[in-house]
This record gives sequence, C-alpha cells and structure tokens, in this order.
Amino acid sequence: MHVNISTRLLQAFLALSDCRHFGHAAERCHVSQSAFSVMIQKLEAAAGARLFERDTRNVTLTPEGELFVEVARQLVADIDAAFSNMSDYVARRKGRVAIAALPSLAAGWLPPLLADYRQRFPGVTVELFDAISDQCLDLLRQGKADIALTAPGPNLIEFDTRPLCSDPFYLVCRRDHPLAAKRRIKVPQLAGCELIHLARSTSVRQHLEAMLHPAGTINTGLEVEHLATVAALIESGLGVSVVPELTLFQFRLPNLVAIPLDAPELVRPLLIVTPKERSLSIAAQGLLELVEAKAAAESGGARDKGARKGPKKERVRVRP
Repeated sequence: MHVNISTRLLQAFLALSDCRHFGHAAERCHVSQSAFSVMIQKLEAAAGARLFERDTRNVTLTPEGELFVEVARQLVADIDAAFSNMSDYVARRKGRVAIAALPSLAAGWLPPLLADYRQRFPGVTVELFDAISDQCLDLLRQGKADIALTAPGPNLIEFDTRPLCSDPFYLVCRRDHPLAAKRRIKVPQLAGCELIHLARSTSVRQHLEAMLHPAGTINTGLEVEHLATVAALIESGLGVSVVPELTLFQFRLPNLVAIPLDAPELVRPLLIVTPKERSLSIAAQGLLELVEAKAAAESGGARDKGARKGPKKERVRVRP
C-alpha cells in the first residue's frame, strides 16, 4: 500500500488534535478554514478511517485518531530531526573527513592545517592516515580516505590530481663531513658518498633511484623505513642521505647540517589526489579548500621572494 502524506497534513492533524477547533487550528496552520477542512479530509482518506468526530460545537478524536496522534507526533519529530541533522552536515557542524598523506607531509606541513580546520569546524571528525604513496592511493580506492597528499605514481589515471608543491632535495651529513662546508652541492659531488637509503617502497627512494645511480655514490646497505632512524645513523657517522626539504624537520640534531642540491631536475612533485567517480562530502570539500588555499598562498609567497613554487618548509640549519 502506497500512502502519500505530507508533513503539512500531519501538522494540520496535530493542530486540530490540540485545538479541537477547526477555526483555531486553521489559524495556527496559516490557512483558511475551508482549506484546512480539505487537508483533514485528505488525511482521513489516506488513513482509511475517520480521525475526528465533528458536530456543531465539538471536535473530538475517534479511537483511530487517538492511535494516530502518537504516530503523527513521532513522524513529525523524525522529519524535523532528519532535516536538522542534514542542516548540521551542510553547515559542517557534523560530519567526517579522512585524509591520507605521505609521512613527511603528515608530520610537518599538515598538522597546523588540521588544527585550523578543527577550530573552524569542531563537530567534524578528522581522520589522518600517514602512509607511503601506494598506500595513500589504496585508501582512496577503498573509500577510507577522501583526499590524499602524495607523490606521483603509475596508477593515477583513475583519480583527479592537481599540484600541491615541488619538493627539492638536500644532502644531510655530519658537520665534520667533507661536503658540510658547501653552500650548494651538485650531484657529481656526491661521488664516493656512502648513502643511507629509505626503503624502496617509499616515494623518496623511487624518485632518487634513477637520478643518483650514475653519480658514483656508495650504497651502505642501510635501508630503513623511518626518517628518525636515518638521522640517527647519519649522526653516528654511518653515512649521509639525500632527502626532500619537507622532511628536514626530522634532522634537527646539533651535529647535522643540510645543504641544498643544485639539481633543478631532482625535485619531488607532490599532488593533491581525490576520487574521480565519487563526490566529496561537504566536510571533505571544506578540508580540500583549506589544503588548496594554503598551498596557493605559500606558493605565491615563494614567487614573491623569487624562490621556487611550493609551501614554505621548516629548515635544518644550512651552512652559508
């Protein structure tokens, strides 16, 4: 059985059950008495029973009307709650957004932005996944993340992508290393350096592999997952490493220095990646707008200073 009852009819029924007077109930509903009578007739026709007893002086509920009162009140309350809940989502007073980001972004560039978002929209739950590039894309595919900040890869055709920034590379070494006094370093000057590598699954390693192979560097055999481990190994004199600028906050140790590589071709592009076939929620769209605004503002500031495009990074002390 298909029943077509509008909220307006339910509210008319409840007004009459409260007022027990057609004129007063019609006034509450802001309609004429004749129009109100038609509304009650439509509701009774849809219910298949008389809901009110009427005479020239009294309006009372029938037994069926008494049963329907609580049903009508619950229906109106549920509809009001549903629209109020939706209003909260639209106004970003409620919701959920999940973002996946490379560890270098998740630990440095992103947290202040997430703090800003939470301050603006405290009712929205924010979930953060810090993961390597392939895992970021898998989280998008599975619907567990709404947005990913990651490096380019071979399987991006299924996603929408836009630039986030360009991340240049630095040599990190001990202060007593022969290259530590250099202001900038060209790739051929890395010949003979004993390199500590990040794991092959990381976007940093994949980006460096082809670029540094001809440079005559020496592989120490040390390949680790975490930047903090790389920093500790360098500080212990076990080698040097080449890392993106966005990771330099991990190398703020008194005995380490970071020197920029003079290699325009050795830059790691980073991307904002979103699903192509799935619309973002209002909460996720709000976070995306903050990410894009921050990237654009910092990129613009860098251009104003005659520097490269991309977000400003926190720097390890660089030798003059």
